[in-house]
Amino acid sequence: MTLTELRYIVAVARERHFGRAAEACHVSQPTLSVAIKKLEEELDVKIFERGSNEVSLTPLGEAIVRQAQGVIEQAQGIREIAQRGKDPLAGPLRLGIIYTIGPYLLPELVRHAIDMTPQMPLILQENFTVKLLDMLRTGELDCAIMAEPFPDTGLAIAPLYDEPFLVAVPAQHPLAQRKTISSEELKRETMLLLGTGHCFRDHVLEVCPEFARFSSDTEGIKKSFEGSSLETIKHMVASGMGVTVVPQLSMPREPQPHLAFVPFAAPVPSRRVVLAWRRSFTRYEAIAALRNAIYACELPGVARLTA
Repeated sequence: MTLTELRYIVAVARERHFGRAAEACHVSQPTLSVAIKKLEEELDVKIFERGSNEVSLTPLGEAIVRQAQGVIEQAQGIREIAQRGKDPLAGPLRLGIIYTIGPYLLPELVRHAIDMTPQMPLILQENFTVKLLDMLRTGELDCAIMAEPFPDTGLAIAPLYDEPFLVAVPAQHPLAQRKTISSEELKRETMLLLGTGHCFRDHVLEVCPEFARFSSDTEGIKKSFEGSSLETIKHMVASGMGVTVVPQLSMPREPQPHLAFVPFAAPVPSRRVVLAWRRSFTRYEAIAALRNAIYACELPGVARLTA
């Protein structure tokens, strides 16, 4: 068996689909399928159950994939040790970031990273938290910027900042003139939410659980709409379709003619943004350099954390 074959079965286990796994591995589907069949024949076991719409792991396949993930991580560790012995800041750093942080942090972060560590280009992957955790575990990413909480995967964690939430309302809305808004008051509004899969959606539902159910009752949410991104939702708010909750860094630096951003009344809801990496990742200096580049960003309105 080869590391390539192990990477293929890990990819299929993650994607639950041969075509998507082949695309993720940058090979043709026949190449991937033949390699996996060869591995199954060599081991004389069936790793996957092939269905019409989805691929699933056999019980024995689950154990094999877990072991394969460990082998891939250890092999990557060998490369990292060798790289660290030369120059831990030389070579790319593969960074993942969730959708509700990327657009607001990356432009400035990339500029600072280029200025401070030009020999360490960032290879960026924007995705959902669950996907980023998988990619960290399999060694496809070196580190990721995410918001807590997420499942305990044995990762090393460095807190970056606590980010308060704001209420975004149409500029002509009665709430636009308020100094603060309570979560209780939002129960009477038409709410716009991110779709399922976004961790920020879960954060908002923790603040206002009523958002989770559709209701015409005046004591509950009148109706709820879903959007694919925070920017899409803000455009919907600006057009008068409803209100929404956004993280502090997503607030534009320049005043918006059709939007108003109002702070929450105390206690102000917030999220903790952290940098996570595998404990076996040996380029400690690269992690420290990335944190320095993050702290060089302005980050208006957030509480920086250095512990």
